[in-house]
Amino acid sequence: MAESYPNQPTPVVPLAPLSPSEERTWAMLAHLSVLVNLITGFLGPVVALIIYLVYKDRSRYVAYQSLQAFVMQLVWWVGGGVLAAILWTLGGVLTVVCVGILLFPLAVAASLLPIGALVYGIVGAIQTSQGQDFRYWLIGDWVRGTLAG
Repeated sequence: MAESYPNQPTPVVPLAPLSPSEERTWAMLAHLSVLVNLITGFLGPVVALIIYLVYKDRSRYVAYQSLQAFVMQLVWWVGGGVLAAILWTLGGVLTVVCVGILLFPLAVAASLLPIGALVYGIVGAIQTSQGQDFRYWLIGDWVRGTLAG
């Protein structure tokens, strides 16, 4: 019968790397996490971050794709939504002075940023589900440099 000793560390079993099929699936889900924003308004980046934290040691591909999805959603979905809210509020307040009417086209354009992020995330999901290395414009290179360093 084996004896147990107090203060003995339990052996750490390394996690097996993901199969290519699992990598494609998790990368796709990281990009599709942008759809969670349609229901919750803001939890999409949290889903992408959780995928990153869970799989970062098992797959560099999933780590890269999920971290990209996280940063993209923070910048374009959350940032774009906040910018749109500020512009709409400012435009509404300044309408009293007739200057705010000039801000409405800018507010409409800023309101389209989250929709663009949604479409861009779906494109990323489709490409990663097919095993392609998807990179968000501007964000992809920065994330790759962060993961390499």
